[in-house]
Amino acid sequence: MAQIFRYTRKLKNAQNILQNRPFSAVSFSSDAAAAFVSRGVGKGNAEASVAVGYSPTTKASSTVLSISHLTSNTIKTRIPVSSFHFISIVSGPHAASMRNYSAKSDLPPHQEIGMPSLSPTMTEGNIARWLKKEGDKISPGEVLCEVETDKATVEMECMEEGYLAKIIKGDGAQNIKVGEVIAITVEEEQDIAEFKNYEVSASSAPPAEAKAPSETITASSEEPEPAKAPEPRVSQAEATPHSEDRIFSSPLARKLAEDNNVPLSSLKGTGPDGRIVKADVEDYLASAAKTVPHAKAGVSGTVQALNYSDIPNSQIRKVTASRLLLSKQTIPHYYLTVDTRVDKLMQLRGELNVLQEASGGKRISVNDLIIKAAALALQKVPQCNSSWMNDFIRQYHNVNINVAVQTDNGLFVPVIKDADKKGLSKIAEEVKNLAQKAKESTLKPEEYEGGTFTVSNLGGPFGIKQFCAIINPPQSCILAVGSAERRVIPGAGPGEFEFGSFIAVTLSCDHRVVDGAIGAEWLKAFKGYIENPTSMLL
Repeated sequence: MAQIFRYTRKLKNAQNILQNRPFSAVSFSSDAAAAFVSRGVGKGNAEASVAVGYSPTTKASSTVLSISHLTSNTIKTRIPVSSFHFISIVSGPHAASMRNYSAKSDLPPHQEIGMPSLSPTMTEGNIARWLKKEGDKISPGEVLCEVETDKATVEMECMEEGYLAKIIKGDGAQNIKVGEVIAITVEEEQDIAEFKNYEVSASSAPPAEAKAPSETITASSEEPEPAKAPEPRVSQAEATPHSEDRIFSSPLARKLAEDNNVPLSSLKGTGPDGRIVKADVEDYLASAAKTVPHAKAGVSGTVQALNYSDIPNSQIRKVTASRLLLSKQTIPHYYLTVDTRVDKLMQLRGELNVLQEASGGKRISVNDLIIKAAALALQKVPQCNSSWMNDFIRQYHNVNINVAVQTDNGLFVPVIKDADKKGLSKIAEEVKNLAQKAKESTLKPEEYEGGTFTVSNLGGPFGIKQFCAIINPPQSCILAVGSAERRVIPGAGPGEFEFGSFIAVTLSCDHRVVDGAIGAEWLKAFKGYIENPTSMLL
């Protein structure tokens, strides 16, 4: 793990590296301490930027080098690598993303560049492509590579000047943990050749999650005791043989086995007391499909093959799955549905689009009007523009509407910020631009983060009449919009009737934050804007 500060020819710039970084403490042997002291470091000089103090409680008789801050008068020194017998590192909360200097004495000064954390929920990422190649000169602000995060593809920029000596994780590298080394940079061009066969050491791997913030990770020159191989576990199915007279299985497993002509006697159960469960039959069928791909169905004694393809999950799909599962498991959802008549809305939209076409603007969609109505309703009922924070409820003063966009790579939710303050023309333009970026996976973090409410529309594009959406945490509400449906409306007198268009909308609410009456109040305000759309222009 590259958290140990190294003395290099650019040590005077170290304060820029450690600025706003967590505290690190490095322990050296007493020989190393003497080497520091002999060079004038740690003699009680108040002007020295590095202080060395002895730790009598450490059995290794080590000396702790505390790097708290550095000044422009930092003393340059070099310590023999033989003195580094014992090293302990106290890791801060963001240590995984740090980029520090190397300690290997057989290599020139260099930096190990780790996979950065580019979004609040990112734990791993993929390298889409490198825009710099090995040997290229790099400068601050230049794009090194494109990283596929859990939400979008983001450009990773250089932070310092130097040369790209080695690419550890090439184009298309997947599931790289945050903090894991992806490249090596050097300060001098002549040092590049030294890293041709460079391999990342185990100490450069991302740290395991600490049990406590102050836990110390210790590395020693002594070889660790080899781990004992785990004893083989005997499944209960093997330990408990089936009865000769009866094979125990669940009803669902028996039905699945019968449908696929699978004899239960050929299966080993993994359920309680060796009971055959559905998963055992499915595993058997999956194995049979691979070994007998052309098995004929319906013939006694044969197994019906299952034809399938394993499709790798994208990073965005993995994160979407975990967040929505967390939402359904931890948020008490309830749902409110109302029908809104949209005849006046359609008429206003037609009139506005005539003006838009004349001025060369983007056409306004029904969804744009719904976003505007939702934003104004949140102004009226701000309790729905809130988040559950355990000890308190956070109510947002900005109305930022996330819009669900389906793409080939998964579900994206770009955000329209301050939607209540923007005109319909501006909303229409932003929605179309952000939707295009989502489909191209080029959204920037600021274009999908910070939402306070979400709108999901399956009506216009897919014709779904009505559905219930899953809340997008940490938000407390999401609006599901169905398709427009033309209905017959009875008139005042006998035989009198008229036609009207209606859209069913369903509000999913977090009951911890939004009570039923509050959710109903919000829907009432929303319906008022939809059925009297000119009020949105006031």
